[in-house]
Amino acid sequence: MRIGCPKEIKNQEYRVGLTPMAAQEAVHAGHEVLIERGAGTGAGFDDDAYRAAGARIADTADEVFETAELIVKVKEPQPAERKRLREGQVLFTYLHLAPDPDQTRDLLDAGVTAIAYETVTDRAGGLPLLAPMSEVAGRLAPQVGAWTLQKANGGRGVLMGGVPGVGPAQVAVIGGGVVGTHAARIAAGMGAEVTVLDLSLPRLRHLEETFGHVFRTRYASKANVQELVAASDMVIGAVLIPGAAAPKLVSRADLSTMKPGAVLVDVAIDQGGCFETSRPTTHDDPIYDVDGIMHYCVANMPGAVARTSTIALGNATMPFMLAIANKGWRRACQEDPHLLNGLNVHRGRLTLAAAGMALGIETVTPEKAIAA
Repeated sequence: MRIGCPKEIKNQEYRVGLTPMAAQEAVHAGHEVLIERGAGTGAGFDDDAYRAAGARIADTADEVFETAELIVKVKEPQPAERKRLREGQVLFTYLHLAPDPDQTRDLLDAGVTAIAYETVTDRAGGLPLLAPMSEVAGRLAPQVGAWTLQKANGGRGVLMGGVPGVGPAQVAVIGGGVVGTHAARIAAGMGAEVTVLDLSLPRLRHLEETFGHVFRTRYASKANVQELVAASDMVIGAVLIPGAAAPKLVSRADLSTMKPGAVLVDVAIDQGGCFETSRPTTHDDPIYDVDGIMHYCVANMPGAVARTSTIALGNATMPFMLAIANKGWRRACQEDPHLLNGLNVHRGRLTLAAAGMALGIETVTPEKAIAA
């Protein structure tokens, strides 16, 4: 199979879909790998590293899209990239369709088969291709939140760990999954007083048993969320409903109860955001003010640490990429129900029920799509 990896064109996105190691594995398995010139530069991989792995360097993105059977990316295809997709081609990348009707419609019209990293599952019920970037984003969230809290950036001017005689920042993390756990650990490590909210009592028990008194836990009732949002210097939104739009857990009215200059970091922005006032931002213009509350809503946070993120993502995606290439997408999905869960679009049909509900589009099951 010919595997193509174009350079990412989303604003300030420096990750790359294939590492040289993944390219080498694919070449050794008998596949042809085509990498757009300069695609790995932002992550610290030059073209020579790909040549040494046995890949061929393409001069343009057009060459990659026109000739590759399998397109491997990081971020959802941008409008210019979606125009290059064709029927029968397989796209393997993050998609986040539920809050993105334009992308969904373009993929349906293209007739492409699209497998989304974020809905591939594992035996434990986890999301193995989302987890590495969730870990990165979770660890980044307190870091970027602390920067936003600085007075020069519009924040309250509060130091995360305080100093002797001055209390630390108060941080609320909404969601106790992968993002929330890593965010809480880093924020607590910076010296902040941290509370994690979640609706799952088993999850809260697990956090208590694992981390003890490193941070506190609270049940995520509406009353508790409102209380902690009002008391916090920083609120990190870390809620995920796989494949679906994120629920809005903090309303605009809630902002009036917050401390002036407090910070909202919305890690769920890829799925539409979990704060009512969230809108996607970029690394070159990451923050904005609503009613005196600073919002950090960068939609590709892990792109800021592109080398770490690319290697972590490549380690996770490589076995699935090789399965698709070695067996063909259809057989690979038939033999692996967890990869099948990643099928979001196939030849003009939407196969992700959660996205269909969010967008009002009729769906078919992945099983029916394969059988058709």
